[in-house]
Amino acid sequence: MSGRQGGKAKPLKAPKKERKEFDDEDKAFLDKKKAEAAARKDMAAKASKGGPLVTGGIKKSGKK
Repeated sequence: MSGRQGGKAKPLKAPKKERKEFDDEDKAFLDKKKAEAAARKDMAAKASKGGPLVTGGIKKSGKK
């Protein structure tokens, strides 16, 4: 027998994650975190609509 294997080796299966039980504090923290993420996303969307913040540096008058 040769020591070669054909094809890719199959990855090992990861064990299933256990579901956590959340208490009231954990639920409140997760809700607050989601609300902050949504607010941050809205602020980013509003900021991108405005236009360029930097106009390109020093402007020349055209006179010599």
